[in-house]
Amino acid sequence: MNCQDHLHRNQDPKQLARRWFLQGCGVGMGALAMAHLTGSPADAADAPSDPLTPRAPHFAPKAKRVIFLFMAGAPSQLELFDNKPQLAKFDGTLPPAELLKDYKTAFINPNSTLLGSRYKFQRFGQSGTELSELLPNLGRIVDDVAIVKTMHTDAFNHAPAQLLMNTGAMQFGRPSMGSWVTYGLGSESHDLPAFVVFSSGKKGPSGGNACWGSGFLPTVYQGVQFRSSGDPVLYLSNPPGADPAIQRDSLDTIRKLNSIRFDATGDPEISTRINSYEMAFRMQTSAPELMDVSKEPQHILDMYGVEPGKPSFAYNCLLARRLAERGVRFTQLFHESWDQHDKLTHDIKENCQDTDKACAALVTDLKQRGMLKDTLVIWGGEFGRTPMVQGSSDGRDHHPNAFTMWMAGGGIQGGVVLGETDDLGFNAVKDRVHVNDLHATILQLLGFDHTRLTYKFQGRPFRLTDVKGEVVRKLLA
Repeated sequence: MNCQDHLHRNQDPKQLARRWFLQGCGVGMGALAMAHLTGSPADAADAPSDPLTPRAPHFAPKAKRVIFLFMAGAPSQLELFDNKPQLAKFDGTLPPAELLKDYKTAFINPNSTLLGSRYKFQRFGQSGTELSELLPNLGRIVDDVAIVKTMHTDAFNHAPAQLLMNTGAMQFGRPSMGSWVTYGLGSESHDLPAFVVFSSGKKGPSGGNACWGSGFLPTVYQGVQFRSSGDPVLYLSNPPGADPAIQRDSLDTIRKLNSIRFDATGDPEISTRINSYEMAFRMQTSAPELMDVSKEPQHILDMYGVEPGKPSFAYNCLLARRLAERGVRFTQLFHESWDQHDKLTHDIKENCQDTDKACAALVTDLKQRGMLKDTLVIWGGEFGRTPMVQGSSDGRDHHPNAFTMWMAGGGIQGGVVLGETDDLGFNAVKDRVHVNDLHATILQLLGFDHTRLTYKFQGRPFRLTDVKGEVVRKLLA
Protein backbone atom coordinates (compact mmCIF):
# COMPACT_ATOMS: atom_id res chain seq x y z
CA MET A 1 0.00 0.00 0.00
CA ASN A 2 1.34 3.42 -0.97
CA CYS A 3 1.71 5.68 2.07
CA GLN A 4 -0.22 8.42 0.28
CA ASP A 5 -3.17 6.31 -0.85
CA HIS A 6 -5.45 8.20 1.56
CA LEU A 7 -5.07 11.22 -0.67
CA HIS A 8 -6.54 9.50 -3.72
CA ARG A 9 -9.26 7.11 -2.56
CA ASN A 10 -11.17 6.07 0.55
CA GLN A 11 -9.75 3.33 2.73
CA ASP A 12 -11.63 0.67 4.65
CA PRO A 13 -11.35 2.04 8.22
CA LYS A 14 -11.02 -1.54 9.52
CA GLN A 15 -8.03 -2.34 7.31
CA LEU A 16 -4.76 -2.46 9.25
CA ALA A 17 -2.18 -0.69 7.11
CA ARG A 18 1.43 -1.83 7.24
CA ARG A 19 2.68 1.47 8.60
CA TRP A 20 0.23 1.36 11.50
CA PHE A 21 1.28 -2.23 12.28
CA LEU A 22 4.97 -1.30 12.33
CA GLN A 23 4.29 1.86 14.29
CA GLY A 24 2.27 -0.01 16.89
CA CYS A 25 4.83 -2.80 17.27
CA GLY A 26 7.80 -0.47 17.28
CA VAL A 27 6.65 2.07 19.82
CA GLY A 28 3.83 0.28 21.62
CA MET A 29 5.46 0.26 25.06
CA GLY A 30 6.59 3.85 24.64
CA ALA A 31 3.04 4.86 23.74
CA LEU A 32 1.73 3.18 26.89
CA ALA A 33 4.29 4.99 29.01
CA MET A 34 3.43 8.31 27.37
CA ALA A 35 -0.26 7.68 27.93
CA HIS A 36 0.45 7.23 31.64
CA LEU A 37 2.43 10.48 31.77
CA THR A 38 -0.09 12.58 29.80
CA GLY A 39 -3.26 11.22 31.31
CA SER A 40 -4.37 9.66 28.03
CA PRO A 41 -6.54 6.54 28.26
CA ALA A 42 -4.55 3.39 29.04
CA ASP A 43 -6.25 1.43 26.25
CA ALA A 44 -5.39 3.96 23.52
CA ALA A 45 -3.58 1.29 21.52
CA ASP A 46 -6.86 -0.65 21.22
CA ALA A 47 -8.82 2.31 19.87
CA PRO A 48 -9.21 3.29 16.19
CA SER A 49 -6.18 5.11 14.80
CA ASP A 50 -6.33 8.91 15.00
CA PRO A 51 -7.63 10.33 11.68
CA LEU A 52 -5.72 13.56 12.39
CA THR A 53 -2.29 11.91 12.56
CA PRO A 54 0.15 14.10 10.54
CA ARG A 55 0.54 12.92 6.95
CA ALA A 56 2.89 13.81 4.11
CA PRO A 57 1.46 15.58 1.03
CA HIS A 58 2.26 14.67 -2.57
CA PHE A 59 5.50 16.67 -2.68
CA ALA A 60 7.61 18.96 -0.49
CA PRO A 61 5.38 21.82 0.67
CA LYS A 62 6.23 25.50 0.99
CA ALA A 63 3.52 26.05 3.61
CA LYS A 64 2.65 23.90 6.62
CA ARG A 65 -0.37 25.84 7.83
CA VAL A 66 -2.93 28.43 6.67
CA ILE A 67 -4.47 31.53 8.24
CA PHE A 68 -7.41 32.79 6.16
CA LEU A 69 -8.61 36.31 6.99
CA PHE A 70 -12.06 36.23 5.38
CA MET A 71 -13.65 39.66 4.94
CA ALA A 72 -17.26 38.52 4.57
CA GLY A 73 -19.61 40.91 2.83
CA ALA A 74 -17.14 41.79 0.05
CA PRO A 75 -14.71 44.73 0.48
CA SER A 76 -14.72 47.34 -2.27
CA GLN A 77 -11.57 46.85 -4.33
CA LEU A 78 -12.11 50.30 -5.86
CA GLU A 79 -11.67 52.03 -2.50
CA LEU A 80 -8.76 49.83 -1.34
CA PHE A 81 -6.60 48.32 -4.09
CA ASP A 82 -7.62 49.11 -7.66
CA ASN A 83 -7.08 52.80 -8.38
CA LYS A 84 -9.00 53.90 -11.47
CA PRO A 85 -8.39 57.53 -12.55
CA GLN A 86 -10.74 57.06 -15.51
CA LEU A 87 -13.53 56.00 -13.18
CA ALA A 88 -13.02 59.22 -11.22
CA LYS A 89 -12.95 61.21 -14.45
CA PHE A 90 -16.34 59.87 -15.57
CA ASP A 91 -17.91 59.95 -12.10
CA GLY A 92 -21.64 60.62 -12.41
CA THR A 93 -21.94 59.50 -16.05
CA LEU A 94 -23.51 56.36 -17.45
CA PRO A 95 -21.23 53.39 -18.23
CA PRO A 96 -20.79 52.32 -21.87
CA ALA A 97 -23.75 50.25 -23.06
CA GLU A 98 -21.54 47.50 -24.48
CA LEU A 99 -19.98 47.01 -21.05
CA LEU A 100 -23.31 46.03 -19.56
CA LYS A 101 -24.37 43.45 -22.15
CA ASP A 102 -25.64 40.30 -20.34
CA TYR A 103 -24.45 41.72 -17.00
CA LYS A 104 -26.47 40.79 -13.91
CA THR A 105 -26.47 42.65 -10.61
CA ALA A 106 -27.97 41.74 -7.29
CA PHE A 107 -30.00 44.88 -6.64
CA ILE A 108 -29.26 47.91 -8.78
CA ASN A 109 -30.16 48.82 -12.32
CA PRO A 110 -26.98 48.21 -14.35
CA ASN A 111 -27.53 51.62 -15.95
CA SER A 112 -26.70 53.38 -12.69
CA THR A 113 -24.06 56.07 -13.02
CA LEU A 114 -20.36 55.49 -12.41
CA LEU A 115 -18.83 56.23 -9.02
CA GLY A 116 -15.17 57.15 -8.59
CA SER A 117 -13.19 56.03 -5.57
CA ARG A 118 -14.09 57.79 -2.34
CA TYR A 119 -10.43 57.71 -1.17
CA LYS A 120 -6.99 58.64 -2.45
CA PHE A 121 -4.19 56.23 -3.33
CA GLN A 122 -0.43 56.36 -2.76
CA ARG A 123 2.58 54.13 -3.40
CA PHE A 124 4.21 52.01 -0.67
CA GLY A 125 7.33 49.92 -0.22
CA GLN A 126 10.29 49.26 -2.49
CA SER A 127 7.85 47.66 -4.93
CA GLY A 128 5.97 50.94 -5.24
CA THR A 129 2.64 49.16 -4.87
CA GLU A 130 -0.35 51.46 -5.04
CA LEU A 131 -2.76 51.20 -2.11
CA SER A 132 -5.54 53.25 -0.59
CA GLU A 133 -4.85 55.79 2.12
CA LEU A 134 -7.10 53.57 4.27
CA LEU A 135 -4.41 50.84 4.37
CA PRO A 136 -1.25 52.47 5.79
CA ASN A 137 -0.33 49.41 7.85
CA LEU A 138 -0.64 47.05 4.90
CA GLY A 139 1.54 49.55 3.07
CA ARG A 140 4.34 48.95 5.57
CA ILE A 141 4.43 45.22 4.80
CA VAL A 142 3.44 45.38 1.12
CA ASP A 143 6.80 43.99 -0.03
CA ASP A 144 5.92 40.73 1.77
CA VAL A 145 2.53 40.55 0.06
CA ALA A 146 1.26 39.39 -3.35
CA ILE A 147 -1.86 41.27 -4.46
CA VAL A 148 -4.23 39.69 -6.99
CA LYS A 149 -6.41 42.35 -8.65
CA THR A 150 -8.16 40.02 -11.07
CA MET A 151 -10.07 37.57 -8.93
CA HIS A 152 -13.46 36.64 -10.38
CA THR A 153 -16.26 34.34 -9.31
CA ASP A 154 -19.47 32.74 -10.56
CA ALA A 155 -21.88 34.09 -7.92
CA PHE A 156 -23.21 37.59 -7.22
CA ASN A 157 -25.06 36.96 -3.95
CA HIS A 158 -23.38 36.48 -0.59
CA ALA A 159 -24.28 32.96 0.52
CA PRO A 160 -23.46 31.13 -2.74
CA ALA A 161 -20.34 33.25 -3.29
CA GLN A 162 -19.09 32.57 0.24
CA LEU A 163 -19.74 28.87 -0.23
CA LEU A 164 -17.83 28.93 -3.52
CA MET A 165 -14.88 30.72 -1.94
CA ASN A 166 -14.81 28.42 1.06
CA THR A 167 -15.87 25.06 -0.40
CA GLY A 168 -15.31 25.28 -4.16
CA ALA A 169 -19.04 24.97 -4.91
CA MET A 170 -22.12 27.20 -4.61
CA GLN A 171 -24.24 24.38 -3.16
CA PHE A 172 -24.40 23.30 0.45
CA GLY A 173 -22.87 19.96 1.38
CA ARG A 174 -19.31 20.27 0.11
CA PRO A 175 -16.27 20.15 2.44
CA SER A 176 -14.67 23.49 3.26
CA MET A 177 -11.11 24.27 2.28
CA GLY A 178 -9.95 23.87 5.88
CA SER A 179 -11.54 20.42 5.96
CA TRP A 180 -9.78 19.37 2.75
CA VAL A 181 -6.46 20.59 4.15
CA THR A 182 -6.82 18.73 7.45
CA TYR A 183 -8.04 15.63 5.59
CA GLY A 184 -4.89 15.72 3.48
CA LEU A 185 -2.32 16.75 6.10
CA GLY A 186 -3.73 15.79 9.49
CA SER A 187 -2.72 17.93 12.45
CA GLU A 188 0.47 18.77 14.30
CA SER A 189 -1.51 19.81 17.39
CA HIS A 190 -2.38 17.16 19.96
CA ASP A 191 -4.27 19.41 22.36
CA LEU A 192 -6.17 21.73 20.01
CA PRO A 193 -8.41 21.15 16.98
CA ALA A 194 -6.75 20.96 13.57
CA PHE A 195 -9.14 23.57 12.12
CA VAL A 196 -10.23 26.56 14.24
CA VAL A 197 -12.71 29.31 13.33
CA PHE A 198 -13.33 32.77 14.80
CA SER A 199 -16.03 35.27 13.89
CA SER A 200 -16.15 39.02 14.50
CA GLY A 201 -17.93 42.01 13.01
CA LYS A 202 -21.64 42.73 12.99
CA LYS A 203 -22.78 39.15 12.28
CA GLY A 204 -21.56 35.82 11.03
CA PRO A 205 -21.08 34.95 7.35
CA SER A 206 -24.16 34.58 5.14
CA GLY A 207 -23.02 31.07 4.18
CA GLY A 208 -23.28 30.03 7.83
CA ASN A 209 -21.54 27.02 9.35
CA ALA A 210 -21.24 25.43 5.90
CA CYS A 211 -18.28 27.77 5.30
CA TRP A 212 -16.25 25.64 7.72
CA GLY A 213 -18.20 22.37 7.57
CA SER A 214 -16.79 19.01 6.51
CA GLY A 215 -19.55 18.19 4.01
CA PHE A 216 -19.28 14.54 3.02
CA LEU A 217 -15.87 14.13 4.68
CA PRO A 218 -15.88 12.61 8.19
CA THR A 219 -16.88 15.29 10.68
CA VAL A 220 -13.51 15.09 12.45
CA TYR A 221 -12.29 17.42 9.69
CA GLN A 222 -14.82 20.22 10.23
CA GLY A 223 -13.85 23.56 11.75
CA VAL A 224 -14.33 24.16 15.47
CA GLN A 225 -15.66 27.62 16.25
CA PHE A 226 -14.00 29.37 19.17
CA ARG A 227 -15.52 32.26 21.07
CA SER A 228 -13.50 35.32 22.02
CA SER A 229 -14.90 35.56 25.56
CA GLY A 230 -15.92 33.09 28.26
CA ASP A 231 -15.22 29.44 27.55
CA PRO A 232 -13.63 29.29 24.07
CA VAL A 233 -15.99 26.39 23.30
CA LEU A 234 -19.43 26.07 24.90
CA TYR A 235 -19.72 23.57 27.75
CA LEU A 236 -15.96 23.01 27.82
CA SER A 237 -15.77 23.39 31.61
CA ASN A 238 -16.92 20.60 33.93
CA PRO A 239 -20.23 21.11 35.75
CA PRO A 240 -20.12 21.38 39.56
CA GLY A 241 -19.28 18.07 41.21
CA ALA A 242 -17.46 16.54 38.25
CA ASP A 243 -13.72 16.34 38.85
CA PRO A 244 -11.08 15.23 36.29
CA ALA A 245 -10.79 11.72 37.76
CA ILE A 246 -14.52 11.03 37.40
CA GLN A 247 -14.46 12.48 33.91
CA ARG A 248 -11.48 10.34 32.89
CA ASP A 249 -13.15 7.17 34.14
CA SER A 250 -16.34 8.04 32.24
CA LEU A 251 -14.46 8.77 29.03
CA ASP A 252 -12.50 5.50 29.28
CA THR A 253 -15.74 3.53 29.58
CA ILE A 254 -17.37 5.40 26.67
CA ARG A 255 -14.23 4.90 24.60
CA LYS A 256 -14.30 1.12 25.15
CA LEU A 257 -17.94 0.96 24.08
CA ASN A 258 -17.29 3.09 21.01
CA SER A 259 -14.24 0.99 20.10
CA ILE A 260 -16.32 -2.19 20.23
CA ARG A 261 -18.86 -0.60 17.91
CA PHE A 262 -16.11 0.67 15.58
CA ASP A 263 -14.64 -2.83 15.31
CA ALA A 264 -18.06 -4.13 14.32
CA THR A 265 -18.99 -1.45 11.75
CA GLY A 266 -15.85 0.44 10.69
CA ASP A 267 -17.92 3.67 10.73
CA PRO A 268 -15.46 6.62 10.60
CA GLU A 269 -17.94 8.77 12.54
CA ILE A 270 -17.32 6.57 15.57
CA SER A 271 -13.63 7.37 15.31
CA THR A 272 -14.60 11.05 15.07
CA ARG A 273 -16.68 10.72 18.23
CA ILE A 274 -13.82 9.12 20.17
CA ASN A 275 -11.41 11.77 18.93
CA SER A 276 -13.82 14.59 19.87
CA TYR A 277 -14.29 13.35 23.44
CA GLU A 278 -10.55 13.06 23.98
CA MET A 279 -9.85 16.44 22.36
CA ALA A 280 -12.44 18.13 24.56
CA PHE A 281 -10.80 16.60 27.64
CA ARG A 282 -7.36 17.91 26.65
CA MET A 283 -8.78 21.30 25.65
CA GLN A 284 -9.95 21.92 29.20
CA THR A 285 -6.30 22.71 29.86
CA SER A 286 -4.98 23.84 26.47
CA ALA A 287 -7.81 26.17 25.39
CA PRO A 288 -7.82 28.50 28.43
CA GLU A 289 -4.02 28.76 28.14
CA LEU A 290 -4.35 29.64 24.45
CA MET A 291 -6.92 32.36 25.10
CA ASP A 292 -4.96 34.01 27.91
CA VAL A 293 -2.93 36.71 26.15
CA SER A 294 -2.04 38.52 29.38
CA LYS A 295 1.50 37.12 29.25
CA GLU A 296 2.13 38.50 25.76
CA PRO A 297 4.60 41.43 25.86
CA GLN A 298 2.94 44.82 25.85
CA HIS A 299 4.60 45.80 22.57
CA ILE A 300 2.96 42.79 20.89
CA LEU A 301 -0.47 43.73 22.26
CA ASP A 302 0.09 47.30 21.06
CA MET A 303 1.25 46.13 17.63
CA TYR A 304 -2.02 44.24 17.08
CA GLY A 305 -4.17 46.79 18.90
CA VAL A 306 -5.39 44.21 21.42
CA GLU A 307 -7.04 45.05 24.72
CA PRO A 308 -6.92 41.89 26.89
CA GLY A 309 -10.40 40.62 27.68
CA LYS A 310 -12.04 42.70 24.93
CA PRO A 311 -13.21 40.65 21.91
CA SER A 312 -12.14 42.08 18.56
CA PHE A 313 -10.77 41.13 15.17
CA ALA A 314 -7.33 42.18 16.45
CA TYR A 315 -7.64 39.79 19.39
CA ASN A 316 -8.55 36.99 16.98
CA CYS A 317 -5.48 37.77 14.83
CA LEU A 318 -3.23 37.42 17.86
CA LEU A 319 -4.94 34.13 18.74
CA ALA A 320 -4.35 32.97 15.15
CA ARG A 321 -0.60 33.44 15.64
CA ARG A 322 -0.75 31.57 18.95
CA LEU A 323 -2.67 28.74 17.28
CA ALA A 324 -0.07 28.56 14.51
CA GLU A 325 2.66 28.24 17.13
CA ARG A 326 0.78 25.32 18.67
CA GLY A 327 0.54 23.34 15.43
CA VAL A 328 -3.02 24.13 14.36
CA ARG A 329 -3.22 23.44 10.64
CA PHE A 330 -5.94 25.83 9.44
CA THR A 331 -7.24 28.95 11.20
CA GLN A 332 -9.99 31.08 9.67
CA LEU A 333 -11.10 34.49 10.87
CA PHE A 334 -14.46 35.70 9.56
CA HIS A 335 -15.09 39.45 9.83
CA GLU A 336 -18.57 40.22 8.49
CA SER A 337 -19.24 43.92 8.00
CA TRP A 338 -18.16 44.83 4.45
CA ASP A 339 -21.52 44.83 2.63
CA GLN A 340 -21.71 48.54 1.81
CA HIS A 341 -24.72 49.22 -0.38
CA ASP A 342 -24.80 52.68 1.19
CA LYS A 343 -22.71 54.71 3.67
CA LEU A 344 -19.65 53.36 1.86
CA THR A 345 -17.38 56.30 2.67
CA HIS A 346 -17.98 56.06 6.41
CA ASP A 347 -18.28 52.31 6.85
CA ILE A 348 -15.27 51.16 4.82
CA LYS A 349 -13.07 53.57 6.79
CA GLU A 350 -14.38 52.01 10.00
CA ASN A 351 -13.74 48.50 8.62
CA CYS A 352 -10.13 49.38 7.84
CA GLN A 353 -9.61 50.89 11.26
CA ASP A 354 -10.81 47.59 12.75
CA THR A 355 -8.70 45.31 10.55
CA ASP A 356 -5.73 46.96 8.78
CA LYS A 357 -3.45 47.23 11.82
CA ALA A 358 -4.10 43.70 13.02
CA CYS A 359 -3.65 42.09 9.57
CA ALA A 360 -0.29 43.80 9.13
CA ALA A 361 0.71 42.91 12.69
CA LEU A 362 -0.04 39.24 12.08
CA VAL A 363 2.25 39.12 9.04
CA THR A 364 4.95 41.09 10.88
CA ASP A 365 4.70 38.92 13.98
CA LEU A 366 4.92 35.68 12.01
CA LYS A 367 7.91 37.02 10.08
CA GLN A 368 9.88 38.09 13.13
CA ARG A 369 9.30 34.66 14.70
CA GLY A 370 10.55 32.88 11.56
CA MET A 371 7.09 31.43 10.90
CA LEU A 372 5.96 33.40 7.85
CA LYS A 373 8.05 31.29 5.49
CA ASP A 374 5.86 28.24 6.16
CA THR A 375 2.58 29.95 7.14
CA LEU A 376 0.30 31.01 4.29
CA VAL A 377 -1.78 34.10 5.12
CA ILE A 378 -4.77 34.88 2.85
CA TRP A 379 -6.96 38.02 2.88
CA GLY A 380 -10.15 38.60 0.90
CA GLY A 381 -13.91 38.37 0.54
CA GLU A 382 -16.37 36.57 -1.72
CA PHE A 383 -16.60 39.11 -4.58
CA GLY A 384 -16.08 42.82 -5.26
CA ARG A 385 -18.22 45.95 -5.65
CA THR A 386 -19.61 47.61 -8.76
CA PRO A 387 -18.01 50.64 -10.42
CA MET A 388 -21.60 51.98 -10.54
CA VAL A 389 -23.27 53.69 -7.62
CA GLN A 390 -26.05 52.22 -5.54
CA GLY A 391 -28.34 54.50 -3.59
CA SER A 392 -28.38 58.25 -3.94
CA SER A 393 -24.62 58.82 -3.92
CA ASP A 394 -22.64 56.53 -1.61
CA GLY A 395 -22.84 52.78 -2.10
CA ARG A 396 -21.84 49.91 -4.40
CA ASP A 397 -23.61 46.68 -5.35
CA HIS A 398 -22.19 43.13 -5.56
CA HIS A 399 -19.75 42.58 -8.43
CA PRO A 400 -18.37 39.13 -9.42
CA ASN A 401 -16.33 40.19 -12.47
CA ALA A 402 -13.29 41.61 -10.66
CA PHE A 403 -12.13 41.86 -7.07
CA THR A 404 -8.90 41.84 -5.07
CA MET A 405 -7.30 39.45 -2.61
CA TRP A 406 -3.81 39.28 -1.14
CA MET A 407 -1.55 36.51 0.13
CA ALA A 408 1.69 36.43 2.11
CA GLY A 409 4.23 33.85 3.32
CA GLY A 410 4.22 30.11 2.69
CA GLY A 411 5.94 30.21 -0.71
CA ILE A 412 4.27 33.38 -2.04
CA GLN A 413 6.40 35.89 -3.94
CA GLY A 414 6.26 39.17 -2.01
CA GLY A 415 5.99 42.57 -3.68
CA VAL A 416 3.96 41.20 -6.60
CA VAL A 417 0.83 42.80 -8.07
CA LEU A 418 -0.86 40.33 -10.40
CA GLY A 419 -3.35 41.21 -13.11
CA GLU A 420 -5.10 44.24 -14.53
CA THR A 421 -8.72 45.31 -14.82
CA ASP A 422 -10.13 47.60 -17.51
CA ASP A 423 -10.11 51.39 -17.15
CA LEU A 424 -13.33 51.41 -15.17
CA GLY A 425 -12.45 48.42 -12.95
CA PHE A 426 -15.39 46.49 -14.40
CA ASN A 427 -13.75 43.38 -15.89
CA ALA A 428 -10.51 41.51 -15.20
CA VAL A 429 -8.59 41.65 -18.48
CA LYS A 430 -5.08 40.32 -17.78
CA ASP A 431 -3.98 37.34 -15.65
CA ARG A 432 -7.51 36.48 -14.56
CA VAL A 433 -7.74 34.26 -11.46
CA HIS A 434 -10.89 32.27 -10.74
CA VAL A 435 -11.74 31.02 -7.24
CA ASN A 436 -10.86 27.48 -8.39
CA ASP A 437 -7.43 28.74 -9.49
CA LEU A 438 -6.89 30.27 -6.05
CA HIS A 439 -7.75 26.93 -4.41
CA ALA A 440 -5.41 25.04 -6.74
CA THR A 441 -2.60 27.46 -5.84
CA ILE A 442 -3.20 27.15 -2.10
CA LEU A 443 -3.10 23.35 -2.32
CA GLN A 444 0.07 23.54 -4.45
CA LEU A 445 1.80 25.57 -1.71
CA LEU A 446 0.72 22.94 0.84
CA GLY A 447 2.31 20.19 -1.27
CA PHE A 448 -0.74 18.86 -3.12
CA ASP A 449 -1.56 18.26 -6.74
CA HIS A 450 -5.13 19.57 -6.51
CA THR A 451 -6.35 16.99 -9.04
CA ARG A 452 -5.20 14.12 -6.81
CA LEU A 453 -6.49 15.25 -3.42
CA THR A 454 -9.83 13.47 -3.77
CA TYR A 455 -12.54 11.71 -1.77
CA LYS A 456 -14.99 9.21 -3.24
CA PHE A 457 -18.61 10.07 -2.52
CA GLN A 458 -21.81 8.88 -4.18
CA GLY A 459 -19.88 6.88 -6.74
CA ARG A 460 -17.35 9.43 -7.95
CA PRO A 461 -14.21 11.16 -6.68
CA PHE A 462 -14.67 14.76 -5.54
CA ARG A 463 -12.04 17.44 -4.99
CA LEU A 464 -11.91 21.04 -3.74
CA THR A 465 -11.44 22.39 -7.27
CA ASP A 466 -14.10 20.07 -8.75
CA VAL A 467 -13.22 19.79 -12.46
CA LYS A 468 -11.50 23.17 -12.83
CA GLY A 469 -8.55 25.11 -11.47
CA GLU A 470 -5.02 25.99 -12.61
CA VAL A 471 -2.09 26.83 -10.33
CA VAL A 472 -1.19 30.53 -10.60
CA ARG A 473 2.57 30.13 -11.07
CA LYS A 474 3.25 33.87 -11.14
CA LEU A 475 2.40 34.08 -7.43
CA LEU A 476 4.93 31.46 -6.35
CA ALA A 477 8.34 32.39 -4.98
